[in-house]
Amino acid sequence: MSNLPAPLVLHFIYRLDLGGLENGLVHLINHTPVERYRHAIVCLTEATEFRRNLRHPDVPVVSLHKEGDWNLGVYRRLWRLIRTFRPAIFHTRNLGTLEGQIVAALAGVPGRIHGVHGRDTYDLDGTNVKYNLFRRAVRPLIHHYTTVSRDLASWLESTIGVRSERITQIYNGVDIGRFYPAGNPRVRVTPEGFVPDDGVVVGAVGRMHAVKDQLTLARAFIRLLEIWPPARERARLVLVGEGPLRAECLALLQSAGAASLAWLPGERTDIPDLMRSMDLFVLPSIGEGISNTILEAMASGLPVLATRVGGNPELVEEGRTGMLVPPSDPQALAEGIRQYLADPWMRQQHGRNGRLAVEGRFNWGSMVEGYLAVYDKVLNLNHRTPAADQECVTEQGTE
Repeated sequence: MSNLPAPLVLHFIYRLDLGGLENGLVHLINHTPVERYRHAIVCLTEATEFRRNLRHPDVPVVSLHKEGDWNLGVYRRLWRLIRTFRPAIFHTRNLGTLEGQIVAALAGVPGRIHGVHGRDTYDLDGTNVKYNLFRRAVRPLIHHYTTVSRDLASWLESTIGVRSERITQIYNGVDIGRFYPAGNPRVRVTPEGFVPDDGVVVGAVGRMHAVKDQLTLARAFIRLLEIWPPARERARLVLVGEGPLRAECLALLQSAGAASLAWLPGERTDIPDLMRSMDLFVLPSIGEGISNTILEAMASGLPVLATRVGGNPELVEEGRTGMLVPPSDPQALAEGIRQYLADPWMRQQHGRNGRLAVEGRFNWGSMVEGYLAVYDKVLNLNHRTPAADQECVTEQGTE
């Protein structure tokens, strides 16, 4: 048996912080068999305390502390790091780190992968001419692409011109041991007295920024109170997250006389418990790649009411695990909430079906194996002979 170290994957990301992309990366690293691949992370900006979720203490994490739009010194440091680590694979994610592929090609990394987890906030439909010209210019340097949704894979083909055989679509996973359905009776972690005994909690979790569009959900909740009077006695709104829309939502609810029916606790660390305090999960966003919060809600046994954007239709099966409505449409969202409030059987059935879907299609094990298979494929594609393959992989994997 060879004592040579496993090939090294160098992950180049924008920032290591709490988020769906970053959570998936950490889980991939934590669950990769050490004999198959080693890992290192380079952050274009910085790594936060989130790095403590890495279980292997020998995974290097380096921050480049980039400031401003262009900093040539940062990319010189990246080149030196690549030459020091000598990775077999260089893996970037999203537009913010795509420039790193140029550096990796110049540094001679044999396997180069780019992951598309979503589009830029200012280019939700992927039509920005400047961004797409850059994506096409870098395309020849990338050996393989991964996407988190079929929607993004189709966009890579049709807009960026990537051949289908160079794209692998891998769904995100969810920790079904951490996110699981509530017991009976449901234990609420909301403020005491906030939810009546027969109450129904309508909840959302996410950064309170424009792309997540919690303002539309707040407007829909106010509209619900107008079109269905029983909602005032039973329905309660919970918006978990921090960001500029939090103050706007609070002001809107206050002006409509609905502030006492809503709870906006800001950023929280007890998301699984909060999910189990909800009866219906709503995602009102105007753009998505693949929503981790939808997967977490489904794992928690919740029906999902989401907007028909991005990868949401790939996760939510209408009439079985949830409903889909147009984005930026408070009336449609209010009607969807009303239907779920009026039909407890539908809530229960859609929630149960969602849990089963997560267990079967969106588990962490499938995600990890998907990425490891891509790594294996890329290394094989970049080797000329079996003997050269082993030499190339082991040389590039040493530090």
